[in-house]
Amino acid sequence: MEYICDFSGAYISRNNYVLENLKINGLTQFILEKSVYGTPIFKLGNGGRKILILSGIHGNELPPQIANVRLINELVDSKLNNTLYFIPFAAPKASMYNQRLFNSMDLNRSSHIKNSISNLIIQKIIDLGIDFVGDFHSTSYNSNPGFESVFASKSPTSESVNMAKHISENVGSKIISFDIAGSTYKGAVEDVCNLKGIPAVTCEVLSPFASVGEGSVLKSLSQMKSFINYFD
Repeated sequence: MEYICDFSGAYISRNNYVLENLKINGLTQFILEKSVYGTPIFKLGNGGRKILILSGIHGNELPPQIANVRLINELVDSKLNNTLYFIPFAAPKASMYNQRLFNSMDLNRSSHIKNSISNLIIQKIIDLGIDFVGDFHSTSYNSNPGFESVFASKSPTSESVNMAKHISENVGSKIISFDIAGSTYKGAVEDVCNLKGIPAVTCEVLSPFASVGEGSVLKSLSQMKSFINYFD
């Protein structure tokens, strides 16, 4: 484990929606405690390809953050073919307060802005030599996109679309594909990764913002498992 930054930490356990949906064992307690001091990144396995499972870019999108912690718990004793990195809480302070933004900044529109949390995550991805990125979100009715989906870009990293197709075929998420990464808006983690030649997708499950919709955690967990199963 190491830290992305040390100015984002908070007591995520104060968010009752998160706490009520996690089994508080030693590992989960460790993850929550480390999040008090900043944005932690955890590593399992060694060798093969390097893969990142990211959640919490928007603090009020809770199902993938819960699912990410559950996935770490499921895989901690597994023999892995690849190296997995996990950032379950990108901005613990936003997660604690159940807020979409971190200090008034949308982290999925600021990955290109130096020293934003999402930009520091991008820098860590580069520094660690991570090969593939899955960024996991949730979306509510009457929002964008407002349905379960997986975003991908055809260019400059066409494997982004292949990963999205795999997830869509496995869990039924609708593909939203763009011809060129970052052509619609700037600063999304997925787009900045793809523009830097690191294939990435963004997965969305349906859940009310700042809450946990029925079945949404398990659906997000299914998306995560499908993402990593793409790499064997």
